[in-house]
Amino acid sequence: MDMQRFLIGLGLLILIAGIAWPLLSRIGLGRLPGDIMVERGGTTVYFPLVTCIIVSVVLSAVLWLFNR
Repeated sequence: MDMQRFLIGLGLLILIAGIAWPLLSRIGLGRLPGDIMVERGGTTVYFPLVTCIIVSVVLSAVLWLFNR
């Protein structure tokens, strides 16, 4: 039962992130200084390093507040 709840929660989290991503990209999240983008030929590799750090800090703070 715990695994089912985890998978349902993970699916809902991915759904919410997919819906919110266009809204977040309007404010610049995903194109911050420090995000790595390499273009060579017809290939583009993009890794949003700073964006991942900011999202991690915000989620950690929110989870910390809920667990208090």
